[in-house]
Amino acid sequence: MTQPDDITARDERRSSLRTLRRVWPYLWPDGQAWVKYRVVLALAVLVFAKVIAVYTPVLYKGAVDSLAAEGVPDLALGAIGLTVAYGMARILTIGFQQLRDAIFAPVGQRALRRLALETFTHIHRLSMRYHITRKTGGLSRIIERGVKGVEFLLRFMLFSVGPLILELTMVAVILAVLFDVRYLLIVAGTIGLYFWFTFAVTEWRVKLRREMNKQDTDANQKAIDSLLNYETVKYFGAEAREAKRYDGAMRAYAAAALKTAYSLAFLNFGQSVLITAGLVGVMVLAAIGVQAGTLTVGDFVMVNAYMIQITVPLNFLGTVYREIRQSLVDMGEMFDLLEQPADVSDRKGATKLAVNGGRITLKDVRFGYDPEREILKGVSLQVEAGQTVAIVGSTGSGKSTIGRLLFRFYDVTGGSLLIDGQDVRDVSQSSLHDVIGVVPQDTVLFNDTIGYNIGYGRENASQEQIEQAARDAQIHDFILSLPDGYDTTVGERGLKLSGGEKQRVGIARTLLKNPPILLLDEATSALDSDTEQEIKEALVRAGQGRTVITIAHRLSTIAEADQIVVLEQGEICELGTHDDLIAREGRYAHLWNRQQADGEAA
Repeated sequence: MTQPDDITARDERRSSLRTLRRVWPYLWPDGQAWVKYRVVLALAVLVFAKVIAVYTPVLYKGAVDSLAAEGVPDLALGAIGLTVAYGMARILTIGFQQLRDAIFAPVGQRALRRLALETFTHIHRLSMRYHITRKTGGLSRIIERGVKGVEFLLRFMLFSVGPLILELTMVAVILAVLFDVRYLLIVAGTIGLYFWFTFAVTEWRVKLRREMNKQDTDANQKAIDSLLNYETVKYFGAEAREAKRYDGAMRAYAAAALKTAYSLAFLNFGQSVLITAGLVGVMVLAAIGVQAGTLTVGDFVMVNAYMIQITVPLNFLGTVYREIRQSLVDMGEMFDLLEQPADVSDRKGATKLAVNGGRITLKDVRFGYDPEREILKGVSLQVEAGQTVAIVGSTGSGKSTIGRLLFRFYDVTGGSLLIDGQDVRDVSQSSLHDVIGVVPQDTVLFNDTIGYNIGYGRENASQEQIEQAARDAQIHDFILSLPDGYDTTVGERGLKLSGGEKQRVGIARTLLKNPPILLLDEATSALDSDTEQEIKEALVRAGQGRTVITIAHRLSTIAEADQIVVLEQGEICELGTHDDLIAREGRYAHLWNRQQADGEAA
C-alpha cells in the first residue's frame, strides 16, 4: 500500500521535473542565439578551469620533490619555477571561474527579468475573484522567492553540481592511474557515503525549511495587513494586540528557524567526520608508500592536495543541494501561480470594441459570486447612448455587481451584456476597458505625485492636458495652493489627501481618459453633504456627452437622472424617472421619503 509520504515525494519529483522543464527555455531559448553562445562558452571556460585546477597539485608535487631532491622535476623548471607555475595555475583557475561568471551573468539576468515580467503580467491578467481571495503579502513573497530561485538554479546547476561531478571524476581517475585502485576505492566510498548522508539529511531539512517559509510568509502577511490597516489599528487602540499577533507569528518562525539551524549544525559535523575519515585513509596509504620508498614526499603532498581540493566543493554540496531543492519548491509555487487560469479571458479572435454612442443593453443577466447564491436574477435593462441611468437599491441588491460585469471583472453566468450591440465577452478586454471610465466609492491613489495620479488616466499625457482635467474636476486651484503643486506626493493609497480631494483627483484622472461610457460607483457616498454637492457638480460636467451609469446610495444625487432603476434582491422592481417613481409611491418613494426624513432629523 502506498504511504502518504511516498505520494508526497512522488508529487514533489513530478513538480521538480515540471519546474526544470519550465526553466529550460530561459536557459536555451529559441531564436536567441547569443544566449546559447554564452551558455556554451561559459561551460567551455568552466571545463578549462577544472582541467587547470586538477593539474595544479601535480606542479605542487614537482616543487616538493625538487626541494626534497627526490624524483626528476618536469621541464627542468626547478623548485622555484614549479612554485611559480603552481601559483600561475591557481591564478588562472580563479580567473577562468570569474570569466565564466561574467559570461553567464547576462543569461541569468535575462531569465530573471523575463520571468519576473511574465509573472507580473500574469497576476494582472488574473480575475478579481482570484485577487480578493489571495493575500497580497503572501503573493509578493511567492513571486520574490520564485524569481530569485531561477537565477540560483541556473547558476548552481551549471556551475556547482556539474563541475563538482567533473572534478571528482578527474581526481578519481588520476588517483587510480598514478597510484593504485585502493585510493580510488577510499575516495569513491567516502564520496558515496558523503552524498548519501548529505542528501538524506537535506531532505529532512527541506521539510523544516518549508515550514520555516510558511511561517515567514504568515508573519510577513500579518505585518503588511497591519500596516495597510494602520488607521483601523489606531481607531481601536490595537497596537499592542497587533504587536502580540505579529510576535506570535515570529515566535513560530523562530521555532522553525532554530530547528533549521540545529539540523544544519548536525549536517556540517557529519560531513566533516566523513571527509576527514576519507582524508586520513588516503593519507595513511600515502604515508605507508613513502615509508616503503614506493612514493615520494611530493606524492604524499599531492594526495593531500587532491583531497583538500575536492573537500571544498563537497562542503558546499549540502548547501547547494538544499538551495536547489528549495529553489525548485519556490519556483514550483511561482509556476503554480503562472498556471492559475484567469476566470475572465479574451476569446480566440476577439475583436476590438467599436463604440458608436455607447448604448448599453442587459438581456436577462444572471450572476452569482457563489454558484449556490445568485445575486442578479434575470436583469434586463436598456441604457441609450448619452443617457444618465441611476441604479439604486438596498445593500446586497446587486447594484455594484452590474458595474463589475460591465467592466468585465466577472463574466455573466446567464444572459448577455452588450455595448452598441456587441457582447462584451466577444471583444478584447483592453478595448472594453479603454471605453469605460470608473470613479469608485473610494479612489485609491499611487504613492506618487498628484500630477502622476491624474496623468495615469492617459499614457504620455501632457502637463496642459493634466491641468485641464484638474480644472474640469474643480481641483486645479487646490493643487496650485500646495507648496509643491502638481509635484505634491499623496502618500500610501492617497492618505495625505482628504476624501473629497481624492475623489476629485479620481474624477480628473477619469476625465483625462476621456471615455465614452462613465461608471460612477457610489462616488459620493463617503463624503459630507457640502463636499458631495461640489463633487456632484464635477460629475455632472464629467458626464456631459457620455453614457453614464450611476450606482448610488444617496438618492438626492441622482434625482436628475434620465432613468432610475430600483433593484431588490437581484431583480428590477421599479423603473422610471424620479417624478414618475415618487408618484407611484412604491419602493423608490419609500427610500426617498426615509432619506429625506433622516436628513431633516440630522
